[in-house]
Amino acid sequence: MTRKFAPVEALAAGEYVARTKDTDMLRVVMNGHQPVHPEARCISDGKWCTFYRDGAEVWSCNALYAAAHFLTEPITESQS
Repeated sequence: MTRKFAPVEALAAGEYVARTKDTDMLRVVMNGHQPVHPEARCISDGKWCTFYRDGAEVWSCNALYAAAHFLTEPITESQS
């Protein structure tokens, strides 16, 4: 049986609220996403993403990894 996955594009430049896809804390820890769990502010330049909580940088990864492993919503002007 062959699995087909939808292609993932790198997270475009912008500011986002990023949420971990995993709800099981064991998976969150195994994947190393606990600094972002349950959510963090993400700033992407289209190549690299940096995650912030309470104004402090907590994690970073490339924009493709972020797009594949986190649920993201763009931050609008009113949310800033």
